[in-house]
Amino acid sequence: MGIGTLAEKSLHAALKERFARPGDLQEEKVDGYVIDIVRDGTLIEIQTGGFSGFKMKLASLLPRHPVHVIYPVVAERECVRLRADGSVVGRRKSPRRRGVLDGLGELGPISPLLMDPNLTVEIVLVREELTTVDDGRGS
Repeated sequence: MGIGTLAEKSLHAALKERFARPGDLQEEKVDGYVIDIVRDGTLIEIQTGGFSGFKMKLASLLPRHPVHVIYPVVAERECVRLRADGSVVGRRKSPRRRGVLDGLGELGPISPLLMDPNLTVEIVLVREELTTVDDGRGS
């Protein structure tokens, strides 16, 4: 297990697996920051959370490196409830639908950096399965 992968959420891990190519470096330290993927001098960051905390890291890296940010937007969600033994209690699709424009709306905190020629942003629409377990522990 590499640097930063211990607390990694499943969406982040799945996107890193999806976008990494043979020969890429993963969880690589660059200028004091851990970068998700480094490919041919380009730093690829998968940002599954908000951009407020990411802004400083991005501003620090952009003067010296091309940075490609991958930002997932949950377009569709299926909610699955399981019993404690793992059998399915119920399954439903969430009525909420999101798209690329929703992702653009999240970029506000980094808006001063968006015109930087070293920055590219890719908004990725994903389908998510949210699983909860009726185990009495509220999980």
